[in-house]
Amino acid sequence: DRARSNTPSPVRNEVPSQDLPAMAMPYSMYSTFYGQGQPADAGAGNEKLPGQVFIPGKRKRINGLALALNILIPPAAFTGIFYAMAFQIRYDMPNTAWSTVVLGLIATAAVYFQAKRSKQTDCEPMWYQVFAFTLGFAVVLATICGDYIFKSSMEAAMDFKNLNSYPAVDPSRQKGQQLMDAGRVYFSSGTRLDLSKSMGFQDFDEYCVAPIVNGEGQLASYDYWAVGINCCNDASKGFRCGEWNNPHARSGLRYLDETKRQYFRLAVEQAEAEFGIKATHPLFFEWTQDPLAIMSGKADAAWRLYSVGVITHFFTNLFMVVVALLAFSKLGHYGAVPDM
Repeated sequence: DRARSNTPSPVRNEVPSQDLPAMAMPYSMYSTFYGQGQPADAGAGNEKLPGQVFIPGKRKRINGLALALNILIPPAAFTGIFYAMAFQIRYDMPNTAWSTVVLGLIATAAVYFQAKRSKQTDCEPMWYQVFAFTLGFAVVLATICGDYIFKSSMEAAMDFKNLNSYPAVDPSRQKGQQLMDAGRVYFSSGTRLDLSKSMGFQDFDEYCVAPIVNGEGQLASYDYWAVGINCCNDASKGFRCGEWNNPHARSGLRYLDETKRQYFRLAVEQAEAEFGIKATHPLFFEWTQDPLAIMSGKADAAWRLYSVGVITHFFTNLFMVVVALLAFSKLGHYGAVPDM
């Protein structure tokens, strides 16, 4: 008994106390630190290289908080910035919309520098790096997609809401100068396109115009024109734009793209010279039966693109996080880090 009591107790290696950031490791650390405290009879098959974090055969635990943040935060940022850049906020408060982009970039930069700082101290694969990439990707992509939807659809749809609507307009009596703030114009009965005086102006694209008239006589000033792009024949100058062959079409939706209106003016000037007519204050319209349907279609198309974009980005981000998780898992089995 005395001999047994004097036998020294086995020395146990204590785990060093270290404060590791929550997202710095892809998996939670075990009670052993770089293999310290491993039983002596672990067996030759489970021998571990110096500095190896994960012992073969050990079960790894995923950093759930880091994984959840990487799955949820970038899609949330994408959804918010995309909405701000594409819809009413951008139209009413453009500075506020762009501020969301700036805040997203600042957050990305903060995560990136935290990733660099953690990499210098921890030497392990870090969720910070993945978070910086996915968040930056979300911010940039949301800005590009939101800007595209706003300029291609929503800006014009919102402009039309702020412009006036005029019913029963007679092109032979009302001058274009009286309707400079028109967005939608519903012409009086008997109004039609005069296809015999249509004209096209070529500048890479073909800018086509045809006067909107009422009655058979020549007008003092042809101020109302139906327009379109690449929809008139080069040889005959035949006008085939909008609902030109719809007998019920008698309305116009104002053409608001200023960069293209200058080419329509040149086409009108050519028509003036060709047919000996006058256009004092030409206004340009898309010839249609129902202007409101076109406006609603633009808004509906924008919302569909927004929904598809949000869903697509969520699954793209999820795919990137899963790839990172699998990469971290492989590094946990086979990677090695320097001794600390």
